Amino acid sequence: MNQNMKSIRKSGQKLRVGVVGVGYLGKFHAEKYAHHPDVDLVGVVDANRDQADAIANKLGIQPYYQHLDLMGKVDAVSIAVPTEAHFAVSRDFIANHVDVLIEKPITSTIEQADELLRMAEKSGCIIQVGHLERFNPAVVALQGIVRQPLFIESHRLSMFKERGLDVSVVLDLMIHDIDIILNFVRSNIKTIHAAGIPVITANADIANARLEFENGCIANVTASRISMKNERKIRLFQKEAYISVNFANREITIVRQEGPRNEGIIPGMTLDQRTFTHADALDDEIQSFVKAVLHRQVPEVTGQMGRDALKIALSIMDQIQRTSERLVR
Repeated sequence: MNQNMKSIRKSGQKLRVGVVGVGYLGKFHAEKYAHHPDVDLVGVVDANRDQADAIANKLGIQPYYQHLDLMGKVDAVSIAVPTEAHFAVSRDFIANHVDVLIEKPITSTIEQADELLRMAEKSGCIIQVGHLERFNPAVVALQGIVRQPLFIESHRLSMFKERGLDVSVVLDLMIHDIDIILNFVRSNIKTIHAAGIPVITANADIANARLEFENGCIANVTASRISMKNERKIRLFQKEAYISVNFANREITIVRQEGPRNEGIIPGMTLDQRTFTHADALDDEIQSFVKAVLHRQVPEVTGQMGRDALKIALSIMDQIQRTSERLVR
């Protein structure tokens, strides 16, 4: 990373931060920054003036109505505008040597993501992508437990909510699990088989994808935003172990091949059930971003990682679209 392109702050000087887009997600970003001891929250931006004013008044900061108004005032920003605006807003800040935390997905297209990565590399800017589940305590707890999984099954089911409807359920929900799975498998995708349909919105509301990796691992991923219940589970199978995570109950079950062959629920397997405490994943994400910016470190979720997850998500969406077109002929 080219640190020479970044101004060096004086010792003890706080990081000047802004938040662009203070709707459902952005307002929480602003609240976290406002309470961070190393951050000076300069202001919030939203095209909806009432929303910008409301959040700014609540936090005692300056409201702005165009992201360009923050130029020269901030060192870093969170970008939580609608997905189609991610590229244009991020591009402007990176061009002005401002580090960015971009809500997922990183952009709408691979070409846009590649352009941001090129700009960041040239300017020495940090891009962190808001794949929040990386900071989920259950996912963090799995580090060191999951090793070379051979089969993965994930379900992310959500009751209908009036948000995130500008994109497919693949970009809204499934991309979280895609990112988690890529982080665990660490192998290139060989083939993708996907299906999905729109039910309530104009985009796919339920989708399933089978991801086959070059190292032999297979992942079966399901996401729905029209479920009758909220459910978030992931199961991972690897040599001599099976790991199951129930995010709702905050439980991890690990079944290992360690005991005598004639004992246990599954012969030769021992059962280890753990619970993980509730944590503030967004606060951990913000803390990670601030640390990366202050110390010029590689962020936990890089722009490249966000780009990789987006590429698979778009491939899944393309398959769903092509299948839908064949069905209506």
